[in-house]
Parts: sequence; C-alpha cells; structure tokens
Amino acid sequence: MFRKNPILHELATRPLQRFSWAGPYAILLRMLIIGLAVLSLSRIGLMAWQWPRVVAEGIPVQMLLQGVRADLILLGYLLAIPLLLAPLLAYRPLAALWRGVTLTWATVALVFVVFMELSTPQFVMQYDVRPNRLFVEYLSDPVEVCATLWNGFRTAVLLGMAGTVVLGVAIHRLLRAGAAGITMWRARKLLLTWPLIVLAVVMQIRSTTAHRPANAALFALTSDAMVNSLIINSPWSVLEGVASMMEEKTSSEIYGDMDRGRVLAEVRSVPWLRGYQFKDPALPTLHVQEPAIRRERPLNLVIVLEESLGATFVASLGGLPLTPELEKLKGEGWWFEQLYATGTRSVRGIEAVVAGYAPTPARSVVKLSLSQTNFYTLAAGLGQQGYHTEFVYGGEAHFDNMRSFFTGNGFQKIVDRKQMKPKFTGSWGASDEDLFDKSLERLNVLHAQGKPFFSLIFTSSNHEPFEYPDGKIARHDADKQTVNNAVKYADFALGKFIAAAKREDYWKDTVFLIVADHDNRVYGNALVPVKKFHIPGLILGADITPKRITTMASQVDLGPTLLSLMGVASEHPMIGRDLVRDSTSPGRALLQFNNYFAYLEGSSATILRPSGSPLLGRYDTATGAFDSDAGTPTKAQVDQAMAHVMLPSLMYREGLYRLPPPGVLAR
Repeated sequence: MFRKNPILHELATRPLQRFSWAGPYAILLRMLIIGLAVLSLSRIGLMAWQWPRVVAEGIPVQMLLQGVRADLILLGYLLAIPLLLAPLLAYRPLAALWRGVTLTWATVALVFVVFMELSTPQFVMQYDVRPNRLFVEYLSDPVEVCATLWNGFRTAVLLGMAGTVVLGVAIHRLLRAGAAGITMWRARKLLLTWPLIVLAVVMQIRSTTAHRPANAALFALTSDAMVNSLIINSPWSVLEGVASMMEEKTSSEIYGDMDRGRVLAEVRSVPWLRGYQFKDPALPTLHVQEPAIRRERPLNLVIVLEESLGATFVASLGGLPLTPELEKLKGEGWWFEQLYATGTRSVRGIEAVVAGYAPTPARSVVKLSLSQTNFYTLAAGLGQQGYHTEFVYGGEAHFDNMRSFFTGNGFQKIVDRKQMKPKFTGSWGASDEDLFDKSLERLNVLHAQGKPFFSLIFTSSNHEPFEYPDGKIARHDADKQTVNNAVKYADFALGKFIAAAKREDYWKDTVFLIVADHDNRVYGNALVPVKKFHIPGLILGADITPKRITTMASQVDLGPTLLSLMGVASEHPMIGRDLVRDSTSPGRALLQFNNYFAYLEGSSATILRPSGSPLLGRYDTATGAFDSDAGTPTKAQVDQAMAHVMLPSLMYREGLYRLPPPGVLAR
C-alpha cells in the first residue's frame, strides 16, 4: 500500500531520515514517539469526556504533564526487552533478524497499547475507573465472560476490535515502511553506546532521582479515584493489577479451608463482639458501635505512627533506655504494656491501626488492588461524619502505595516532603522535627477551620541508614548512624511535638495516639519471634486520665478504642476490641510472620503454618521467651485462629470490608 502510493510512501519514509542517527534503534525510537502520541491523545479524549469531574479537581494541565511521565515509564518497560537483546542481535550480519525482532516487538507492544486504550471508555462506564485487575480477573470464566460481552456490550466490543485492527495495521505498516532504511552500526560503536542507552531507559523507568522510583501511587493527585486513573494509562493499570494478583495469597490456600459460616460465627463469638448486632448479611462484620463516653462534640484525632519503635527500645517494656520522652509521657495517658503489632512492615501496621484490619499471609491491603477504593479506614468513617482527614509524611507519599490507598479511602489531603521546607533531609525524607513542625502548622490550620479533624502523622527518621541532624541528642552509641541513636532522636522530636501541641487550644479537644508500626528488626530462632512484635502505645490529650492497660491488645483494637474515647457513634466493620468498655479481661493478639500466623491469648499461642498441623506455643510476657513446641492446640483454639486469619482474606476478595453508602445505616 505504501510503496504503491508515492505520497503515503514519502510520508512514511521521510521522517525516518530524522532518526538515522539512531542507527539500529530507529524503530524503537519511532515506537516511543508513536506510543506517546497514542497515549496522550487517548488521555486528552478521556479528560474531555469526563471534563466536569476533571475540572472540579482543578489540575488538568498537571494531569497531562504527569500523564506523559506515566506513559514514559510504561514505554520504558516495553523498550527494555528488545534493548537487552541488542548486544546479541544488533550487528550488520544479523541486520535482517534485528529488524524482524524490533519490528515485531514494537508492533505487538503498540497494538496492546491501542487495544487497552480503546477498551477504556466502556470499562470506565462500568466501573468508574480505568481497566485494572478486573479486566483480566474474569478471564478465568471465559464462556460466561464472552457471553456477557456479546450480549451486553456487542457494539462496544465490535468497535473496539475493529479500531484495534485498523490502527494496528496502520502502525505496523508505518513501522515496516521505515524498517528497511535502518542503518546498522559497527560492533564497537554498538557496544560503546549500548550502556548509555540502557542507562537512559532505566532513568526513564525510574522517572525520578529520588530515593525511590516512581510508581502508580505517585499519580494519585486527587481524592477522585477515576480522575487519578486518567493520569496513568490503561496498559500500566492492567499490568499493575496482574502483578498484584500474582502476589496475592489467600488464607485458605495457605492454611486449609473453613466453612464461611463457621468463620463468621467464630469471629463474632469473641466476648467484645457478642453485644453487637450484625444486621446486614452483605457486610457480615458491619455493626454500630456506640461510644462508651458520651460527648456533646466528638473530639479530634491525631495518630502519630512511629517508624520501627518496638518495645526493644523502651526501658519500661523490657528494652533499652532510649525513649526518655515517651517514658515521661506514659504517666499522662493510657499506656499499653502488652500491645502487639500485627506484622513486620509499615504497611501492615498502617492497615491495622488506620483500618482495624487483621493480617493475612498476602501482601498488606495498602498495596493490593481491590482495596484501593471503597475500603474502610478511620478516615472514611470519620469523613462521613464531617471530619477533615489528612496524612502527613516526611518522605514521598507514594512509597509503599500509601498515597493511592489513602486518597482512595477517605483521606482528603496528603502532605508529604514536597509541601515541606525541611532544615534536614535524609534518604527517607524530612527529619522527624521538620515533619512535626509541618504537622503543628497543619493542626493549627485545621483547628482554625472549626471542623473536627483526623490527622495521621507517619515518622521516618528511625530507618536505615539512620540519618538525623547533628547536635540534637546525647548519643547512645559512639558511631552516629546507628539504630539506637536514631531512636533517641525520634523520641526527642516526639517530645518536642507533644510539648508544643499541649500549648495549643486544640489540645483539650483532641485525642492523640502514639504507636509504633512495628519493631525495627524481627529476628531470633523462634518459629514466630513474638517478643519482636511487642510495641509501645500511648493515648493522651483532651480529658484522658492516666491508666495502665495491662491486658494483651493488638493494633486492630486501637481503632474501636479511639472512636469510643472520642465520643463518636460509628458504623464500621472492625473486629477489634473497645478497651474503654473493658480493659481488664484477657485479650489476644494477631501476628503474621512470613507464612506463619499466630493467635496469641495470654501465654498461649496457636500457630498456623503452610504445611503441617497447627502448633501450640507458650509465651512468657515477662521475659519474651517463646516455646513453639508446647503441645497440640485444641480444636477450639485452632478454629479460633483459623477464623481470624480466614476472615480478612474473605472480606478482601469479596469486597466486604467497607461502609454502606452514606445515609444507609445498619441501625
């Protein structure tokens, strides 16, 4: 077609001369340019289609610019595969083979891009977001899917397929017309330039010189999930979803199976849930929690999530004397003596503290695709009651997918390193002092607005490589950059923050929770190193009276307890315990360590493992000693542990850990 028509042939081949300097990489360069054009035009069209929602967010130009950045990341990955083959194939003797490989790959890659973008409008109409894991999840039932598509979306399917074929053929012919004119370099020139080209593509994929590479969460710029999805592109969104699916595990796959009815019955039979009514079968743990403390005006909430601050560093909890400020404060509020983290990663602590979500053997829901919207968090619940909600972090909020999870689930504002002017910046971002200075500034702004507020503050100074400002602390270790010194600095900054907050008017109307996400390192020869899950927790502020909480507690208990102290009547799916109502009877902790799950009740631990029968462990809370071979657990103990590890997996996969639409109550 191109060669028979001189005009089309001229249009197709002349631009290739501009790429002659690219030598054997000319087709890949053309692939990059065509890909950017296709993705940008698609984004512009989608934004125009959804213009009322786009303009409501006020960042259309930023969406386009950041969209190009996201497109470059995707295309960088697509370029990487043929580039890795270049040292083997891109020589003059193999010119024909190299042309064939690059032409085929570029065509397939761009046809995939075109297909995904053409599929996007119909998917958005159905799910109000770009294609994601759902796009491929239903392929496990091809007969039903094909029947549904043909009977319900026939026109869209035919138009999409036709458009893909037409554009795919045009793209292939455009690439093929230029392939014959590729100039091949000598081996020496190829080998000298190849590392530079690979480095350029690596930087294109990283898209930043910051500590962490860009990821999809970086582009979650608004609280509208659909608008956020327009910023990235559909191929990336789907590939990200597929990668997430491949990494997910369900408890039934790891530990065995349990009847759904038994799971719910076992979990709802724990003493602190027996008094609640679960009226909605579609949301099996949803219930109304009336606060133990009645207030005319519910209190504000500030959660300070301390990075890696385990009991290891708290003298009164059996650790090193590295937290003198926290030790001073513990007499002013509720001090938890037996509080346990649910896992060993920050995102595990986030899901437990902020969402009251129990751990599973899968990755944290902060990172999983089905929980990026319509998933319960304290922010989602409080937001429905008129609270302003925000997340303040000294690093880059897209780390660990936090920005995406938070913006999609109730947090109305994200404040991170970009909105700060830190005096000291380390590998993980602004120092804790700078973080708290910004937090104090934000709290004053929120107080002045007159609305109740919830602020989540996440520290980062206590993290390898343990960087912090000079002259702030008397070092515990001679070498500066050690975990012990970093803990002392984090504690110092925390003490300054609380002292400053006490001088503000909002102190008397605000509940503060200081809690660790996890300990710094989990090690030891125990099957489940329970001692390294022990963390400090302190609730203070407002009219909180000093109290020692000696019963065993889990991070998942903090959410219900905070709502009760704040005087908030709430509807939520959390299964944790309201310690305001009962802080003396025996409690339990839920621990996920690699593929092992431990249900800890006092000194007894039921351990579920991926292969082999459950084990019974014995834990000495005084010494931290743990014996994982203390006999065989009873059937009741195994059932209780199985139910608690099955439930969150079940609720995640079925989309049950959420609130009903606003105005629809379970009362």
